[in-house]
Amino acid sequence: MPPPRLRAWPTALLAAGLLLSGCANPSVGSADDDPKAPVTLKFWHGWSEPGEVEALDRSIERFEKLHPNIHVDATGNVNDATVNQALRAGGDKAPDVVSSFTTNNVGQYCDSGMWVDLDPFLKKSGIDKKKVFPRTLLDYTRYEGTQCALPLLADAFGLYYNKDAFAEAGIERPPRTMSEFRKVAAKLTERDGDRVERAGFMPNFRLYQNSPDRLFAQWGPRYFDAHGKARLAKEPRTRQFFRTMKKLSDAQGGYRALERLRQSFGDEMSKQSGFMTGKLAMHMDGEWRGLMLKEAKPDFEWGVAPLPVPDDQAETYGRGYLTGTVAGIAHSSKHQNAAWELLKFLTTDTDQVVSFANAIHNVPSTKAALSSPRLDADPAFRTFLRIAKNPHSQALPPSATGGQYVTALQDFAYSVEAGKVSDLGAGLRELDRQIDADTLQARN
Repeated sequence: MPPPRLRAWPTALLAAGLLLSGCANPSVGSADDDPKAPVTLKFWHGWSEPGEVEALDRSIERFEKLHPNIHVDATGNVNDATVNQALRAGGDKAPDVVSSFTTNNVGQYCDSGMWVDLDPFLKKSGIDKKKVFPRTLLDYTRYEGTQCALPLLADAFGLYYNKDAFAEAGIERPPRTMSEFRKVAAKLTERDGDRVERAGFMPNFRLYQNSPDRLFAQWGPRYFDAHGKARLAKEPRTRQFFRTMKKLSDAQGGYRALERLRQSFGDEMSKQSGFMTGKLAMHMDGEWRGLMLKEAKPDFEWGVAPLPVPDDQAETYGRGYLTGTVAGIAHSSKHQNAAWELLKFLTTDTDQVVSFANAIHNVPSTKAALSSPRLDADPAFRTFLRIAKNPHSQALPPSATGGQYVTALQDFAYSVEAGKVSDLGAGLRELDRQIDADTLQARN
């Protein structure tokens, strides 16, 4: 899915007080409605690109043919802030079925009861969720035992690379370990004195999709302990991650030189982006980028591979960061059984999931769909399917604060890469304290 759908709302939502524990009453609404009675469901989603909206409309048409008594009134280009304002207000204008492009807020949806627990609906339909959905995707749609969302397609992140630049440098294949990554990136880097003209790979966290949590997934870290306490300072992989990123930066001229190069890039959606202009030889991005590159037709050959992994975890190569769209039923809906029929169709029907995934070039979100012979056979897309199926691939754990802990990690990472953190251990301990304090406040 293109970058506009990516997850940039958590801080604003928290500041606005739109997602607060206890703000919704889980008992509101009714699951006693007759799903065979004539009804109009309001479905709010975030898709806005014409091709995406058309694909979703076709999905709804297929659903309405199967359920002629249910009409679906879809509203697109709706973000989490708007959805949650409507759910807090309730009433006839609130949506029945809702979706979100961020998995970060699932913990709050479940903890508050704003999205209903779907386990009773799954049980009533005889659906074994563990057999239907991959474990990682299932994990990011539930919180502390409450399954308040289901996956509705997924995103996987990998390494796009310039095959022409590789050939010119005599590099035969993409790097698989972090030590290889550093050497290959350095070999691909082109400089004019102190100025970097082309980076092998831009490790700076402010670049496009380079959020530190996505890169950190290659280490397979644990963010929280069994009691929900932040443990980034106790996690040895956190230090390994930051040190590796610094070595990767230093091998190509250092943070400031790379930052000057980054600031010369155009928008990631334009033909002036770093990878499109050849100023980046390798680049982390999601599966949707392949379709965009095909349409943009850059003047070089490109390929896709999994991102490298730490040398001491070489056996996990093939892993990547996973996230995706999630969908659920509003706590205030008076048509929850009918709403479940729509949600069940969109998220568990294999033909529907495959068709939708092919149409918008996203990773399917069920085991059966991931193995379907009807999936797009494009080799680049298949690489992301393998990343999604890799048992070591990782998504962010849900939290009662939503994405606030991710924002805290991002802010800390910006300071680390800029050389503003003199004591990494002390800084990580303070980061843990901040995350724990935010969690406590969210719960009170």
